Amino acid sequence: MIRERAYPVEPWHVRETRLDLDVLAQSESVFALSNGHIGLRGNLDEGEPHGLPGTYLNSFYELRPLPYAEAGYGFPESGQTIVNVTNGKPIRLLVDDEPFDVRYGELLSHERVLDLRGGTLQRSVQWRSPAGRTVRICSTRLVSFTQRSVAAIEYRVEPVDGPMRLIIQSELVANEQLPAQSRDPRVAAVLESPLQSEEHLVHADGALLIHRTKASGLRVAVSMSHEVHGPERKLVGTEAYEDWARTTVTSVIKPGEQLRLVKFVAYGWSSRRSRPALRDQVAAALAGARFSGWDGLCAEQRRYLDTFWDDSDVRVEGDPEVQQAVRFGLFHVLQAGARAELRPIAAKGLTGPGYDGHAFWDTETFVLPVLTYTLPPAVASALRWRHSTLHLAQERARTLGLRGAAFPWRTIRGQETSAYWPAGTAGFHIAADIADAVRRYVQATDDVQFEREVGLELLVETARLWRSLGHHDRNGRFHLDGVTGPDEYTAVKNDNVYTNLMAQRNLLAAAEAAARHGEEAQRLGVDAEETASWRDAANDMHIPYDRELGVHPQVEGFTRFQEWDFAGTPPEQYPLLLNYPYFDLYRKQVIKQADLVLAMHWRGDAFTDEQKAANFAYYERRTVRDSSLSACTQAVLAAETGHLELAHDYLGEAALMDLHDLNQNTRDGVHVASLAGAWIALVAGFGGMRDHTETLSFTPRLPSRIDRLDFSLRYRGVHMRVDVRRHEATYSLRDGEPDDALELLHHGEKVLVTCLESVTRPIPPLRPTGPQPAQPAGRAPVRRAPEGEATSR
Repeated sequence: MIRERAYPVEPWHVRETRLDLDVLAQSESVFALSNGHIGLRGNLDEGEPHGLPGTYLNSFYELRPLPYAEAGYGFPESGQTIVNVTNGKPIRLLVDDEPFDVRYGELLSHERVLDLRGGTLQRSVQWRSPAGRTVRICSTRLVSFTQRSVAAIEYRVEPVDGPMRLIIQSELVANEQLPAQSRDPRVAAVLESPLQSEEHLVHADGALLIHRTKASGLRVAVSMSHEVHGPERKLVGTEAYEDWARTTVTSVIKPGEQLRLVKFVAYGWSSRRSRPALRDQVAAALAGARFSGWDGLCAEQRRYLDTFWDDSDVRVEGDPEVQQAVRFGLFHVLQAGARAELRPIAAKGLTGPGYDGHAFWDTETFVLPVLTYTLPPAVASALRWRHSTLHLAQERARTLGLRGAAFPWRTIRGQETSAYWPAGTAGFHIAADIADAVRRYVQATDDVQFEREVGLELLVETARLWRSLGHHDRNGRFHLDGVTGPDEYTAVKNDNVYTNLMAQRNLLAAAEAAARHGEEAQRLGVDAEETASWRDAANDMHIPYDRELGVHPQVEGFTRFQEWDFAGTPPEQYPLLLNYPYFDLYRKQVIKQADLVLAMHWRGDAFTDEQKAANFAYYERRTVRDSSLSACTQAVLAAETGHLELAHDYLGEAALMDLHDLNQNTRDGVHVASLAGAWIALVAGFGGMRDHTETLSFTPRLPSRIDRLDFSLRYRGVHMRVDVRRHEATYSLRDGEPDDALELLHHGEKVLVTCLESVTRPIPPLRPTGPQPAQPAGRAPVRRAPEGEATSR
């Protein structure tokens, strides 16, 4: 685990001031750079030592067998695993024939800085070789947001104690040796050296490597080019072989001089394009990068991020640690989706191999709501990717004997790749999550063309799934049986409240969209009878309720399940799924992640205030948060039900998931959904934002340890800002026309905001909602102290 305060608290930087090899893999994830197309883990420039090497291209994967002890009809046949592609990061240094390696000699100083405004990773090192020669090394790395195929590194070396011979080796390396990722020998065999060489060549300033995967048949081309600055007398040469290429620079440097190398790397991949086409593509990308130059790429990066932060920044006064963490989270959310462009946003982004690089429902439920209000084009792109896989989802539905589209639980390309059907295939709620992301995006952007071309068909095909999956009982109630909701400890049950409520909204949204786009709906085979059947199913949807306890069972009968023995569960037995059989988990009242509580967030319009308070208290006592997806949702409902200090504690957990490595698995990549959840906890929790209808509503309230919350949103073409103080909130607009106006709700009061005049309203007193909810023994969130430091609860 990364020790608390491993990174000094700064508003716009994540800074590492000492090198701890024990947590190197975790820091490689934290310092990863990506643009949604290319991902570079934050490995040291010289390549070694490393925790986990990693260079990724969005959706570049290899097929692998799925292990089944006993297969069944409809089980997915093969898995998909993201591939560590050709590594363009390595720049090795020799000082008078002594390789620079932090494990040898003496590391006199070390600092790495992730600049959230500049979009770069900077490193400064002073090192004394075993022979006693001292050098100062400074490098800056970026993955371009404006030129999506390009990464670049500036590398500068200067002697400290006299002239010395310096040799820089800049490399491309394919088929790097990786730590074992699977105990299944068949899987391990597939992932070992997954790239087959097709072409290697030397060009004027660097080299090119082209490879192809063995099973998935994907082709990748990587090319590097260099600019070298230093003394006039220097030797530069390049060589290339099947799995590696190297440009070597040799010179003698005096004190006061520098040897400076600028390395441009371009990536391209395709399942269809020829070698010459990819060769030309990366050559063109390199030409564009060299035309911009290093300074130009840095300036473009800063301009891009200036615009992003202007649209999306969240300012938190009173908790500087959360302030740093929410910006860190937004930066990684941006990196995951900015240039994905018709590709998925994976659970780890492109920061590590966790979950095999798969995308889940996390994307639509946690990541896309953030991007909808901060970077809407990225949402349209992600949903267009879902639409591009619609034929695969329709095929999967037919295999399952259903109509419509059954989207995969986990995937890279669009096929279902989960070998565990109770948590995979049965998690049908992903269809409604996708539909809700469509509804939210269209509502927030008024993108009619998108709804007509993409959104309508997604809504129609998911509605058809629910209508064929569910059934009416003899009393006319509509049921969805044998499904798994967000909580993976309660699987294959009837009438999961979250699933039913989200499906209900899906059915109604599909009917309304079909009415708006009658001609297009008709082309999809939708008629009045079908939309009427959707409305009937939605209106008749069964929502379980336990009148004796006054709470909603998470699934039918949940409140009569046997209670879990939390007092008798030692701390080292968490997470439970690693220490107890699913058989035991599935039949008891123990919750991995917010489920019914998540329903109260995204379908809060279906519950009364009294029901929310009772439900929240009930499920707090049973939720163990063995998933990183839970804390942000618990923060939102804790705030809504008046438990503001508890909400602040949960906010800290979501925001610091990776900076503190709270789940002890950041080494495999950051938790993009939890990082998005920090924004959600602030904006939907303490800002109280809800988008259930066409009118945005806000019920802002701050905990005692946050003095001010200020956040920006993009909504229907205008830039909206919400400034929450202790006793009042101010709403303002800009970027629109003078007569533009936006109606919203502030604590239930209608407010009209214009670009010419902001509106300030008082925050009403908080009504008591009962005692502080209790958590399972040992599972309470860490208390946030006034200074932003964590203390035991």
